[in-house]
Amino acid sequence: MYQYVNGLVIRDGTEGVPAAQVENLFKDAGWARDIPSWQKEKYTLIFQNSTWAFTVWDVDRMVAMVRVISDKIMAANIMDLVVLSEYKGRGIGRRLVELCVQKLPHGDWFAHTSAANFSFYEKCGFEVKDLNENGTCAYYGYIKAREEGHR
Repeated sequence: MYQYVNGLVIRDGTEGVPAAQVENLFKDAGWARDIPSWQKEKYTLIFQNSTWAFTVWDVDRMVAMVRVISDKIMAANIMDLVVLSEYKGRGIGRRLVELCVQKLPHGDWFAHTSAANFSFYEKCGFEVKDLNENGTCAYYGYIKAREEGHR
């Protein structure tokens, strides 16, 4: 099933994500450079070994992605949330976080990130748990569930 954000297609799934597209996003984010060709398959494998993933497409160009590692019951970790620089500020990252949390709405969510991203995660309902240069942002779904009368 496809979803959309600002005219872009959101795909849900961990299979068939092209390594070259992931590498382009990582390079744009400053997370990768000079990767030997024999290591590039890891960009596809990280998706295959993730619990959930969403990718965002502008026709045939992947412009954003997020991966999740989870036990599917109590806890989940947001991994590698990245939006191509020229697409930032359009609500894409926030929509990806919303879709992630919907997968496990009453679970605990964590995102280990740099301080530069703390305000983004706070806007998504996360709490900043560690105010260092890098830290963990947490979304406690069980608290939300209790507030809404589900627990």
